[in-house]
Amino acid sequence: MFVALVVWNFASYLHVGFAQITSKSAAKIGQKVWESQLDTAALRLGLVGNIALSFLFFPVTRGSSVLLLLGLTSEASIKYHIWLGHIVMTFFTAHGLCYIIFWAATHEISQMLKWSKTGVSNVAGELSLLAGLFLWATTFPRIRRKIFEVFFYTHHLYIFFIFFFVLHIGISYSCIMLPGFFLFMIDRYLRFLQSRRGVRLMSARVLPCETLELNFSKSKSLSYAPTSIMFLNVPSISKLQWHPFTISSSSNLEGDKISVVIKGEGSWSKNLYQLLASPSSIDHLDVSIEGPYGPTSTDFLRHDLLVMISGGSGITPFISIIRELLHTTESTRSKIPNILLISAFKNSNDLTMLDLILPISFTPSNFSNFPLQIEAYVTKEKHQVTQEENPIRSIWFKPNPCDAPLTPILGQKNWLWLGFIISSSFIIYLIFIGILTRFYIYPIDHNTNMIYSSSTRSVLHILFLCIGIVIAATLGFVWNKKKNERESVQIGNVEGATPTASPNAWYYNADRELESFPQEEFLKCVNVHYGERPDLKRFLFERKESSVGVLVSGPKTLRHEVANICSSGLAANLHFETISFTW
Repeated sequence: MFVALVVWNFASYLHVGFAQITSKSAAKIGQKVWESQLDTAALRLGLVGNIALSFLFFPVTRGSSVLLLLGLTSEASIKYHIWLGHIVMTFFTAHGLCYIIFWAATHEISQMLKWSKTGVSNVAGELSLLAGLFLWATTFPRIRRKIFEVFFYTHHLYIFFIFFFVLHIGISYSCIMLPGFFLFMIDRYLRFLQSRRGVRLMSARVLPCETLELNFSKSKSLSYAPTSIMFLNVPSISKLQWHPFTISSSSNLEGDKISVVIKGEGSWSKNLYQLLASPSSIDHLDVSIEGPYGPTSTDFLRHDLLVMISGGSGITPFISIIRELLHTTESTRSKIPNILLISAFKNSNDLTMLDLILPISFTPSNFSNFPLQIEAYVTKEKHQVTQEENPIRSIWFKPNPCDAPLTPILGQKNWLWLGFIISSSFIIYLIFIGILTRFYIYPIDHNTNMIYSSSTRSVLHILFLCIGIVIAATLGFVWNKKKNERESVQIGNVEGATPTASPNAWYYNADRELESFPQEEFLKCVNVHYGERPDLKRFLFERKESSVGVLVSGPKTLRHEVANICSSGLAANLHFETISFTW
């Protein structure tokens, strides 16, 4: 629908513009008809590109209330940012090429070097386009997946793209994209403030399938919904790279801890795994965090049955959902839906990811009544492979006085603080720019827009906009930081012996003596199948419950397969939902 809107808008522009071009009007300015039409088309391409640009930054404003109002999470909205980015660069590239062709045809190629004092600055537009093209070239999937670091670093060219874009057309015409970019800058600065302080990493579980579970300390005031994500930075691996990971813990079940699961797939995550899995593992690791981000709430209790289908590391968001439902049964004794978890793994080693469903620190009082059934499939092996005993080990880290529990950026009433920051920062900007205009720019220009430099005016507007954001956001952040520090309990040193293995790596030797009742009950919930894939149609079509929530997380092919089954119309009780995950 948006593409149709943009195309219709461009077609309307051309229809009106071409109707005013005649042989006589073109001859007056020494041009041919097609040259005047090309000039008009080039201008309209830029104007339509501005429409897409005005929406470009909304999807990547992670803490924005706009996304929550639309029912979107930050990771789920990335696809809209990608589509809008392609539309923006397509129109702006065509805009620039049409003008170059027009200048060449009219023997005015020197216009490419024009930087007008009070009009459109062509050089600034060309610099903006070049920055955008470099950025755009690295966003295509084949390049982004193979050389992610190049994509990550070149994406920071958006700063130059926007800066020269504003200088190109002036601050007045730039206001079309101001709302989205203004919210993005506030969000980006708040994330910068949050990431300046290290977060206390308490422990890690190292799995043999090149997977880690990292457990961080958090304040009890920090709450989040299942399937939320947070961004991690480990300076000892890369000071600039931030990577998103799905949270595997439950905010209610584990009030003082937040966990993520990291699969060693890319170079960054492999380096982290090797760092912690080495025999001489470190006793402290500096980590910074941004987030968490996610849905405000999730309602999984409305169904009679939850069917969770995962492929590989796609099990991660389901761990947090199961833990949340565990808390519901323990705290409120409310009736929860039956849970069927269908997980497909390539190798036996990957089965250890099921070991993360129950947190070590939590012992359910009556797990035997928890309605969980797990069907695990190992697709690449025909039979069970004998594993070494206790293949999972835990690492406990020493506390650092500089580290602190993870706290909410703007406190519990973050929406109220965010509204305060948005409004007050804009008011500060208006006051500064009003004083500057009244006592400096107006005496020179007298509102003619023909004397005072447009580029200088644009730079001053950008400067005062940033100053307003820095003042308001810093005040809000510092106020909440002091409040959180008063409420936080001081972290003490971890004493006692450090365990060397996970207490519940039970799938590899079902005959060995089980160590505790929860693991024994957990074992009864699991069926492991080797050398086959799950028959998803059978699992879904055989369900007779009136409402079956079908959640899927994993590769695109798996998500599409389940979506096709649910939308086939052969079972009216299936309600499909895809779950985003990052690892």
